[in-house]
Amino acid sequence: MTTAAATDTGSVQRITGAATLAGVVGWPVAHSRSPLLHNYWLRRYGIDGAYVPLAVPPGQLATALHGLRVAGFRGVNVTIPHKEEAFALCDDHDRSALRAGSANTLVFLADGRIRGLSTDGAGFLGNLQAHGVRPAGRALVLGAGGAARSVVAALLDQGVEVTVANRTRRRAEALVGALGGGDVVDWADWEAALDGRTLLVNTTSLGMHGGGAEAFAPDLSRAPGDMVVTDAVYVPRLTPLLACARARGLAIVDGFGMLLHQARPGFAAWFGRDPEVDAAVEAVAGAGLV
Repeated sequence: MTTAAATDTGSVQRITGAATLAGVVGWPVAHSRSPLLHNYWLRRYGIDGAYVPLAVPPGQLATALHGLRVAGFRGVNVTIPHKEEAFALCDDHDRSALRAGSANTLVFLADGRIRGLSTDGAGFLGNLQAHGVRPAGRALVLGAGGAARSVVAALLDQGVEVTVANRTRRRAEALVGALGGGDVVDWADWEAALDGRTLLVNTTSLGMHGGGAEAFAPDLSRAPGDMVVTDAVYVPRLTPLLACARARGLAIVDGFGMLLHQARPGFAAWFGRDPEVDAAVEAVAGAGLV
């Protein structure tokens, strides 16, 4: 691995023809802060490499991964809506990916195989713990996609009682069935199911800039006063859901820390260095977020 000339945030990164390449695949992907984060780490540790955003439409993931592998990429992060398809395209998986049934981090191995990891669950728990929240009691999780599977698996492994609500009920039922725990509530009824909850987690794209229903403003009047509300969406950092929770006086945890903590295993696999998450990293990757 060739070292680059720059190691501080204000210097120009020198990239050579031997650069190690990785990126993030999604649709949309323009909102992703992952390029800021990974390229900061590359500069900080003097690594000759680059991490780029890759907009890949639904249905084109297999073609994109083949092309990236042939082009010499070491791997990619995978975001909405590709995580479950990415899992199916992997040749082998780590335990977290097998448990969640999805993959958000792909490593292209030298023998041509793709290894899938799911780091969302660990990132989710790491973010809560960094804010002094220890998951316990009864959680309500919104969504049934790849991130939801990782979050639900992580919560179940912590002994938390989990209920899932998704706009398509059968997907929620399939999720809890695959994970062997939890129950399901209809999407139309989730606000009424907040009684007695200790944690509310949004893993859908609702409230995300460019993600559809940006003005997501649920009724949290039935939420207990000690319930914690967290959102996997981090653009904007204060999502409509979190704004509603704050207005109700509830504790909130934004999704930005989840991004930071889930990113470490991929960076280590692709670039050979376990990066540190600290205040400087948060300041660089979070610049401009509100």
